Amino acid sequence: MKKQEIDHVLARMLDSHDNVSDLNITVGKAFQVETSGELAAVDMEPRFEEITPFQAEIFALNLLNQNRRLTENLLLEGSCDSSYELPGKARFRVNIFSQRSNYSIVLRKLATKIPTCQELGIPESFLKMADEKNGFILVTGATGTGKTTSLAAVLNEINDLRSVHVVTLEDPVEYDHPHKMATFNQREMGEDFDSFAHGLRAALRQAPKVILVGEMRDRETVEIGLSAAETGHLVLSTLHTVDAGQTMNRILGMFPVEEENQIRIRLADAIRWIVCQRLLPKVGGGRIAAFEIMHTNLRIKDLILHGESDGKTYYDVIHDGIAFGMTTFDDYIIGLYEKGLITEETAVAYASRKGILGRGIDSIKSSRGEATTDIKDLKVDHSYGKPT
Repeated sequence: MKKQEIDHVLARMLDSHDNVSDLNITVGKAFQVETSGELAAVDMEPRFEEITPFQAEIFALNLLNQNRRLTENLLLEGSCDSSYELPGKARFRVNIFSQRSNYSIVLRKLATKIPTCQELGIPESFLKMADEKNGFILVTGATGTGKTTSLAAVLNEINDLRSVHVVTLEDPVEYDHPHKMATFNQREMGEDFDSFAHGLRAALRQAPKVILVGEMRDRETVEIGLSAAETGHLVLSTLHTVDAGQTMNRILGMFPVEEENQIRIRLADAIRWIVCQRLLPKVGGGRIAAFEIMHTNLRIKDLILHGESDGKTYYDVIHDGIAFGMTTFDDYIIGLYEKGLITEETAVAYASRKGILGRGIDSIKSSRGEATTDIKDLKVDHSYGKPT
């Protein structure tokens, strides 16, 4: 299979459905794409009813393009990450991995146009993040929930308004930021540096004001990132956690127990925002983002220093902090339901605390004059307890 044939297959997959986000190549299945959060088969000429192990391996080798580092990673670690460009059509983030002695490939389509906060329709809190001069900003969520896109929008805002040096450490580079007010140096793992920790340590000698780290994968990266935030840099990064509380626990869990108090003190001083994202199915097709947004204040700092307790949790403080730009997932999801952007079933499925969300939805239904229960024809039994 030649590069021209690879490009033809990828182009056919891209054009097969609307809203394609991922291309999936797995042995034993036809070519598939993910559209609006669901996998769909792709019709090909000639037809591929089931991809064979040989076809998947040839496809993978062509994407590796004889890159020695990527080949070694695939053989020694069982997977590798790279990027691939389909000329004039799209760029992809590529992950090739072995499974049961076969190779599978997932290509994530990367957007070419850098989105603005207004275009994404994300909360105004993101504009406040772009005004931060130092500290730690973390955007968290599962893979494919739009963390990189949200951070790109924040960096684009900085690029429009501030004349600063921005260094990004990415795996791979997803959005190509032009030089506007800011000066951008974008470095790709494997090509320009070998690990986030090494790249971040080097970045401290490159006189940046803003540093983007693709992911906080280990203790060393977190520790250097904290040091950078403490010394006047604005550090933006991601983690694979579902909410603010779990994010703090994940970071603390990377360090030995004897260092916990010191790390809590450092985090309380360094953390500025923690944003958690989920993508929800949208009414009429497509997906829409829901957010939990935490901004540090005295109550949040106290929680970071001393931990959560009964009646004093991150959820409670975030729920009470609407005036400071904070929101819980449940409050945000209730807002999406009120605007008619998601169904009640979707709202319940993605809620953090279903009881709180249920009361919010019932309140909206009552204000619309809709029924809040399926129980009908209730009557008072006037004869109850009376002698017959």
